[in-house]
Amino acid sequence: MNPHDDDAPQHPGGRAPGKPGRKLGPIADGVGSAHRAWLEPLREKFLSSGMTISELHTRTGWAKSKISELLRGTGLYPRWEITQSLVQELRIPTWPMRRLWASAALEAQKKQDWIDRCIERPTAVSTSPDVPPIDHQAFKELQSEFYESYADVFLCNSPLTKRVIDDAFDVLELRWEEALSSSDVVRFAWSVLRSSVMARAPHVDGRPDLGAAVFDTVALERAVSDEEKFAQLEESSALFKVLSRLPDQQLDVMVLRHLRGMPPSMVADVLGVPIASVRSDERHALHVVEAVLGTESDPEGNAL
Repeated sequence: MNPHDDDAPQHPGGRAPGKPGRKLGPIADGVGSAHRAWLEPLREKFLSSGMTISELHTRTGWAKSKISELLRGTGLYPRWEITQSLVQELRIPTWPMRRLWASAALEAQKKQDWIDRCIERPTAVSTSPDVPPIDHQAFKELQSEFYESYADVFLCNSPLTKRVIDDAFDVLELRWEEALSSSDVVRFAWSVLRSSVMARAPHVDGRPDLGAAVFDTVALERAVSDEEKFAQLEESSALFKVLSRLPDQQLDVMVLRHLRGMPPSMVADVLGVPIASVRSDERHALHVVEAVLGTESDPEGNAL
C-alpha cells in the first residue's frame, strides 16, 4: 500500500457528511515558526471566508479529516498538492505560499528531493509566478537592505538571514491588503519582519541572545593585542546581555542606532515610528545600560 494513499482526494460521494460549521481548533503545539508563517494566513483567510470544512471538502475533494489536520498543523507535514488546493479555493496568492511551504518543509526535516517531487507533480497552478503588487515590490526594494542588516545581528550573518527575509516579504505579500489598511504600512511590515527574525533567533530565558554579536563589533576590530581583544569581548558581552533584556522597541532602536550606525531619522523611517519616539527609546535604553553597567559607552565602544 502506498504510504501516501490517505493523502489522495476523496470525493464527496464516498464520505458521510460531517457536522457543518464545526469550529476550527487552534494550531497544534509544536508547529514550527516557518510552518506558522503560511498556516496562520491560510487559517485567517479560511475563517474570514465564512466557509466550513465540509464546504472545502465538497469544493476540493479532499477528506474533511485531512483538511482539518492541515488547518491545525497536526499529523504529518502536508504535501503541496492538498495545500495548493486550499490556497486556490481561498484565492490566496499561490507563489508566495508555495515558497513559504517549501521553506517550512525544510524546517520540518523534509528532504529537498521530497519537496521537489511535491512541487513538480502536475497541478492546476499556472507555471508563471504571480506578479506581486507593484507597491509591495517597491517597498521590498526600499527596505530589504535595512531588514537584512537588522536580521544579521540576531542570526550571526548566517545563510539563514536571506531565507528569513524572503519569508518575511512573502508573508507580507500575503497580508498586503491588511498592511495597506493598517494605520501605518511601515510599522505593520516591521512587525512581520521582526516576528520572522525572532522566530529563528536563538533565545535565552525568553529573550533574544546577542552573544554571537560580540564578535562583530567595531571596538573588537580596533583591539590590537590579545589582552585588549579579551577585555573588549568581556565588556561587549556584558553590555549585550543588558540590551537583550530591553523592551522590544528599545532593543530595536539600540540595534539599529548603535550596532548598525543608523541616524535617528533613518531608524524612524525603518520602524515606522516618530523620530521623537526613537530618541526617547534610545534615551531610556542608555539610562538602563548606565544603571546596570555604570558605563557611558555604546555597543561599539564609542563615547555617547
